[in-house]
Amino acid sequence: MGMKKENPKRPMSNHVFVSVVIGVLALGSLFAFGFVRLASLSSRVEQLGGELASTTAQLAEETGLLTRNLALLDQKIVDVSHSVVSTDKRVQSLIGGVEEKVGEISGTVDTLSKLSKTDPELLQKYSKVYFLNEHYAPERLTEIPGEYLYSDNSPGQIHTQVWPYLKALLDAAKTDGMALYVKSAYRSFAEQKSLKSSYRVTYGVGTANQFSADQGYSEHQLGTTVDFITTGLGGDPEGFEKTAPYLWLLNNASKYGFILSYYQGNSYYLFEPWHWRYVGVKLAVFLQSENKHFYDLEQREIDEYLVSLFD
Repeated sequence: MGMKKENPKRPMSNHVFVSVVIGVLALGSLFAFGFVRLASLSSRVEQLGGELASTTAQLAEETGLLTRNLALLDQKIVDVSHSVVSTDKRVQSLIGGVEEKVGEISGTVDTLSKLSKTDPELLQKYSKVYFLNEHYAPERLTEIPGEYLYSDNSPGQIHTQVWPYLKALLDAAKTDGMALYVKSAYRSFAEQKSLKSSYRVTYGVGTANQFSADQGYSEHQLGTTVDFITTGLGGDPEGFEKTAPYLWLLNNASKYGFILSYYQGNSYYLFEPWHWRYVGVKLAVFLQSENKHFYDLEQREIDEYLVSLFD
């Protein structure tokens, strides 16, 4: 029989041992590095957590501050809005006041302009009260057409601005069937003087003074006054108060700006129902509605109507 050979254990080689040692050391280093790295990361996470918490707190604080600021801004906007509205109202009020004041000034300027172009003599109280000198004459006179005159042989003139009103009156009277004509209108200072002298010769001074004005005191010199007449009187105005045209004038003349100067019982002259003076529609209508007479008013009251004389 053959002899069994034993297989003896071979000792670990140096090479393997070294490899094992190196592996163990490497693994240890790896674990050590990992631990250190993990510790570093943990510390960093804690640091970041703290920073995040701080940032979150700061952000919350800033958000709160921003919210308060927005609320304050909203209130400022509301306050400014109210202020703008209030200012706008004040501005509108001021503008309204300025416009009103401008309107008043404009109206005053218009009034002054009209007054500067209107002869103040036209509403003065004459008839033994106020005097017109021999040089006074209306600025412009218009010839009265023959169809409106009682006689073609007695031409008549009237203040140019009064003529439209006189024509309207005569046309309205004709439409209503009234035979109303102009017997006498404008008279110069010299004409009135001549007429008064003839009356004195015919009737005597005392009687003439009762129905005829001296030169300079006659309303006829203004060019705004007419003596009316109608048919059936033989060319004499006496008895005119008993005619239909006279009654028509009493009811309608004021619409055209004419008033009866010397009414029954006046203190200046005898009753002259034919003698009518233009004083403007506004004043004439006022006198008619109040049952007053021109010479009953104070001159200052009359002067207030000068601006509307030809309106």
